[in-house]
Amino acid sequence: MLGRGMTKETEVRIASLSGALAVGLGAFGAHGLEETLTRHGTTDTWETAVFYHFVHTLVLLWISGRRRLAGGPRWCFLAGIVIFSGTLYLLSLTGVKWLGAITPIGGTALIAGWVWLLVRAPDALDSGP
Repeated sequence: MLGRGMTKETEVRIASLSGALAVGLGAFGAHGLEETLTRHGTTDTWETAVFYHFVHTLVLLWISGRRRLAGGPRWCFLAGIVIFSGTLYLLSLTGVKWLGAITPIGGTALIAGWVWLLVRAPDALDSGP
């Protein structure tokens, strides 16, 4: 069991699901939502959401192989994806600009995950038990 009772298999499954969502949302934004995103002027916002979603999904996948790394960075990145990218996705679809006020909370979670990795660098490099 890794982190707060989460198995390595569960971590890989969460990262894999997140990756599938990132690719699917990217494709859907480029093809199925083109008119909506253009109407709201939020195509760039959608692309930013997908980019951060996908990059941090790859980090989640990498973390899943680091047994000594505490659950903190994992939860920061997962929360960051949901809050940062999630609010940008919603803002892009609805044009509701106040959602942008919530986005920095997700960005802060992503930054916290990176700082946590900085502090725990030796553990991040050790993939042993």
